[in-house]
Amino acid sequence: MHGTALSQAIWRGFGYLKAFAPTRAVVTLDLRGHGRSAKPHDAAAYDMGRFVDDVVAVLDALGIARAHYLGYSLGARVGFSLSASHPDRLASFISVAGAPGTGAGTFDRVFFDGSISALERGGMEGFLAEWQRATGSPVDPITRTAFLANDAPALAAYMRETERQATVPDEAIRAFPMPLLLLAGTRDRPRLRAAEHVQALFPAAELTLLDGATHADTPRHPGALPAITDFLARHPA
Repeated sequence: MHGTALSQAIWRGFGYLKAFAPTRAVVTLDLRGHGRSAKPHDAAAYDMGRFVDDVVAVLDALGIARAHYLGYSLGARVGFSLSASHPDRLASFISVAGAPGTGAGTFDRVFFDGSISALERGGMEGFLAEWQRATGSPVDPITRTAFLANDAPALAAYMRETERQATVPDEAIRAFPMPLLLLAGTRDRPRLRAAEHVQALFPAAELTLLDGATHADTPRHPGALPAITDFLARHPA
């Protein structure tokens, strides 16, 4: 499951499909508000429960009783909620730069101050221009292309609703029955702190630190795929 403002196309671009598809059935999808899925402008449409229901509906439609779940950023947040509400559906859970929740100001920390307002004011082009000014460097072509494919009002509605959503409770994480792998970049401090918090709650979780990786770098860091491949080899069921 992809991250905010991205789509299922990232898994081909980052090499994950090439790595996994020869030996596994791989399911990717565009989460609501993203890619080719519906893009409602009503913030209530982006309640986390609806994201979880969408994933379960896809598994049901494909006749998949249990799956290894890999999510990046938004996809990982969905994974934490899915693990809490439907633990029987997951053979394992791999969180890539993920956290059990967000909170107010999350997208300002990920992108830049005033990011949601910039999106509402200037659309995707305006958002990307302000992001570039904030970082002082161009947005990479793959990310830029993915972001421009978004519907700005839908993305802003999703962001505002996400910042209002409650985090997955600690007691739910302590009760996770599935193997859990946490990948966090050393320069992605909020997700690194979240991963360390989750491991403290659930000591059986494996934590892999990706040296020098920012939030955007984490899924394409050269250490990410080998860590995931090794984890899946050790937890095949």
